[in-house]
Amino acid sequence: MKVVILGANGKAGSAILKEAKKRGLEVTAIVRDAAKITDGTPVIEKDVYSLTTEDVKGFDVLVSALGFWGDVSEFTGSTQHLIDILTNTKTRLLVVGGAGSLFVNPEHTVRLSETPDFPEAFKPLAIAMGKGLDLLEAAKDINWTYISPAAEFDAEGPATGKYVVAGEELETDQAGKSYISYADYAIAMVDEIEKNVHPNQRFSVHQ
Repeated sequence: MKVVILGANGKAGSAILKEAKKRGLEVTAIVRDAAKITDGTPVIEKDVYSLTTEDVKGFDVLVSALGFWGDVSEFTGSTQHLIDILTNTKTRLLVVGGAGSLFVNPEHTVRLSETPDFPEAFKPLAIAMGKGLDLLEAAKDINWTYISPAAEFDAEGPATGKYVVAGEELETDQAGKSYISYADYAIAMVDEIEKNVHPNQRFSVHQ
């Protein structure tokens, strides 16, 4: 299976890259600076807006692990561009999503980002990532999956090899905690790459 990872030098992207290579998948990285990929992985040196259908048509899966901490509106712009270049192709799009767009009630009327305790500093980012999901849900003729992590997404946490698949509602453990490490999220992502269990759906994963 041929996989290309956009944002492969970021925290989530590098964890997914490592896991995919460990399983023997044929992996290419898309980064703006090829010098940042030092493990011998083949590189396409472009930013997301420069990518064309031609660049990615040979891949089974494109993983978008982009992070935008400055201009969060880039989440919608980049997602729309990926939709545009992947429409009517066989390449699946898997997106590293956010937890803020998960629902906190069974009626699916209130999102985590809309709750009183949600940190104000993260609201613009959460809303922008949620809008990216809206674009995917409205898109036609594209194969996509959006994976939301738990509320606490830990870059330094260990790989346990275990995770729980949840739906569109925020789930917590018995202590009321919603947690997953980047390493275990990467395992969940590569499982979805290999098995394609959730086509055209958003789901979430937690410990």
